[in-house]
Amino acid sequence: MGFWSLFLVSSEPSVQVLLIGTLGAYLASSYSNVLLSSARRDMNKVVFTVFTPSLMFASLANTVTFEQIISWWFMPVNIGITFLIGGILGWIVVKILRPKHLEGLVIASTSAGNLGNLLLIIIPAICEENGNPFGDQNICSARGLSYVSFSMALGGFYIWTIAYGLMKNAGKIYHGRQLGSNLVKEDGGGVSTSQESMLSVSVKPVEDVAQNQNEVPLLHDKRVNLWEKLKGSVHNIVEELMTPPTVAAIIGFVVGAIPWLKSLFIGGSAPLRVVQGSIKLLGDGTVPCITLTLGGNLTQGKVLLRISQVGSVILAIICVRYMILPAFGIGVVKAAYELGFVPYDHFTGTC
Repeated sequence: MGFWSLFLVSSEPSVQVLLIGTLGAYLASSYSNVLLSSARRDMNKVVFTVFTPSLMFASLANTVTFEQIISWWFMPVNIGITFLIGGILGWIVVKILRPKHLEGLVIASTSAGNLGNLLLIIIPAICEENGNPFGDQNICSARGLSYVSFSMALGGFYIWTIAYGLMKNAGKIYHGRQLGSNLVKEDGGGVSTSQESMLSVSVKPVEDVAQNQNEVPLLHDKRVNLWEKLKGSVHNIVEELMTPPTVAAIIGFVVGAIPWLKSLFIGGSAPLRVVQGSIKLLGDGTVPCITLTLGGNLTQGKVLLRISQVGSVILAIICVRYMILPAFGIGVVKAAYELGFVPYDHFTGTC
């Protein structure tokens, strides 16, 4: 394909997203007041609990086999490398721009890369175009959705364990600073210098006597804190494994990998084909709902762009996620292909 032909084919899905997103923005604006914030929250819940799991199960159960699951071993490694590079780039952005109270959010946003629901929109739209670079339209859509579903399941695990942890720690630090500043204001600027010196002199002998007695409780507190952090991390992992999209992906893998179980749902003579058809019908509502909600949510960001520092941070995140990080991703996939870690596939670099 020539450059302009490939450019037109690749730009049409983006134009479709922009058109539907613009409609969502209009429905969420004051001119329409149809897609209000409460409606967007409810739609997000429906997409997360019903539509996305249905799409992931339908695509994985229909196309995935046990051999393909084994051959996709490099995908979690690829996503892990992407998170590492994205986190390093986010750290560089934080050191350059120094955004107040946003360090963890910036690193989490860049480390997550381009994982998310947007590929559910882009890949099928590209596959439906004549002359797409991925071959037959039906095979392209089926295999493309399988790759996207697998990457979403893995990406959700990384997001809830790494990105969520960064954002949670940043929130704790911010609230701690706010609490400290409020206490200082309430106390009228703290204790005077003379009072501090008197207090230190009077307390010093007691501290010397009780120093050895305090060492054991301090070590105990450190162990308790470490244990609490470990329990929190395990709890986050279990929560992610129990989310509807992840559960649907696991069930889809099981159905696709076991031939006799797959024959119950997939095929013209399958006894439970009506169940598969119903699930696929629900999954077809994922893309339009996500795009409309995306357009509606973008209307809430215009206030942030008026703040110069926040605007520069947003532009830096966009530059990292959509310009620098994809270049690194292509390099990782090309290197893996040259080293023989992954077989050649048109879809290897898409997710």
